Amino acid sequence: MILLVDIGNTSIKIATYLAKRNKIKNIVCLPTHSNKSMSLINNYIKKNNIKIILATSVVPKIYNSIKSSVTRKKIKIYEFKDKKIIKFIKINIKKKSQVGSDRIVNSIGALSCYKKNCIVIDFGTTTTFDIVESNNIYQGGVIAPGINLSLKALNRFTAKLPLIKISEQKNVIGKDTISAINSGVFIGYVCLINGIIEKIKKQTKKKYFVVLTGGYAKLFKKSINYKSIVNQDITLLGLVKVIKQNKEIFIEH
Repeated sequence: MILLVDIGNTSIKIATYLAKRNKIKNIVCLPTHSNKSMSLINNYIKKNNIKIILATSVVPKIYNSIKSSVTRKKIKIYEFKDKKIIKFIKINIKKKSQVGSDRIVNSIGALSCYKKNCIVIDFGTTTTFDIVESNNIYQGGVIAPGINLSLKALNRFTAKLPLIKISEQKNVIGKDTISAINSGVFIGYVCLINGIIEKIKKQTKKKYFVVLTGGYAKLFKKSINYKSIVNQDITLLGLVKVIKQNKEIFIEH
């Protein structure tokens, strides 16, 4: 049994992949920085008889903790950026080491699922836009502050603004503090998302299919002016594609 692991700044998503049946199952989300998460991951590995792991990680400390734990149990673990993993995608940026492995894997997942030029928008701790073309080239991306990060900053660095839960907002002019914040964040991000997509199209002179993932994907889908789909498992699907491209490591080992 193969374990898929996506370690983000806020949460860790794990799942088992049955190669013979080409099926992902037992998806679990855990808080990244909880003391209980490591214990839960170890129990999950034992329960599902995991033999090998493929991970994507933007939190080296957490990945190294998992690696140290499973290595003692003689379970092999790889991170997408490991040299042994063959990357069947061209990364067309100057400093390849700086792009998060999750963003490349998201792009691989989008190409695998939709086989067309894609912009992958991930509503995580940051809001990221990743541009990948159907000829298997990752062209780069955009990083903006995440929605929860923006909400927390407004609350933390002001004396009176409350921490709110964002919701869809139709009226741009707020009639009280909460609706004003909601308008600024929700409508502000709608304008940011549509504006960035439009500028990407103008710069590249190409059309794109928009793939939304992460916590706020469903909330923003109706407000996006371009053809889009919500896929919350795009990272896991990207990891599966990498496994299929590296059969000698994960399937035939």
